[in-house]
Amino acid sequence: MDETIIIGSGMAGLTCARTLADAGQPVRVLDKGRGIGGRMATRSVATASGRLTFDHGAQYLRPRDPEFAQVLAQAGMRPWPDGPDHGRQVGMPGMSDALRVLADGLDVTQQIEVTSILWQDGGWNLTTAHGALRCRRVVLTIPAPQISPLLGCAHPFATQSDHVVMAPCLTLMAAFPIDSPRPFATRLDPSHPLAWVAQDSTKPGRAQGAVTWVAQASHAFSNEYLEESPDDIAARMLPLLAEVLGLDPARALYVRAHRWRYAHTSTPLGQPFLRNDDRTLYAGGDWCLGSRAESAWQSGRAIARDILGGAFVD
Repeated sequence: MDETIIIGSGMAGLTCARTLADAGQPVRVLDKGRGIGGRMATRSVATASGRLTFDHGAQYLRPRDPEFAQVLAQAGMRPWPDGPDHGRQVGMPGMSDALRVLADGLDVTQQIEVTSILWQDGGWNLTTAHGALRCRRVVLTIPAPQISPLLGCAHPFATQSDHVVMAPCLTLMAAFPIDSPRPFATRLDPSHPLAWVAQDSTKPGRAQGAVTWVAQASHAFSNEYLEESPDDIAARMLPLLAEVLGLDPARALYVRAHRWRYAHTSTPLGQPFLRNDDRTLYAGGDWCLGSRAESAWQSGRAIARDILGGAFVD
């Protein structure tokens, strides 16, 4: 029987796992995705112009807590000189690489989805497509709306987290020839359908054979077109991006859209985590304290400290 299984390999899950492992606690991390990082995601694609990368999730981190800043520095994050202002850090050579450093040496299994969790005979039984698993403790670092389907609508965690509101974000990744216009490094306009546009290739360590852009849609646009296919979403967003940049959309070398269903926390839980009375089940993530990656780090750290018997200090 595993001691602790953490579901989710984003910032909260890996922070919790790293803290427990460094204290000598056996821990295993499971995630249904293809790669670690959650919304600190980097897409790498092979094109005729060479391999291109896009930070299509979190664009940068701006640490406020000195301990979090130290964690990021140790993970190899560096300043983005062409970013919107000072103090913004990016992973090298992509945002997801910072979490790869955090996960180094941990027992992490990707592409394994847990479909149910049940307490039985003094332990937790986890059902997956790859077979059943059993552990003494489960830590859920998944979006709040996914708790109820996993534990059941009547579970206390489901009722405690039902007021958490999370909003989607549609993201476009696009590459253009190296000689194409570059009117800015970043652009923030919440009133525009493309609320955020960043020239991803201006980030340090991004050796590119093309000019790469990441555009993230406004809340209104994302909600309106959330259920469309990625191809249809890309077809809507590319002309908007081309208009903002002043170029011909037909010149695009690569275009791809991504749907983040739970991208932002509009209404957080208001506490760092949820826990049952015997400390065998926890739930946490950025949705507990806010939308920032630092909120996820705080939540994951708080869960680990509670497991280890330490006090959480915000």
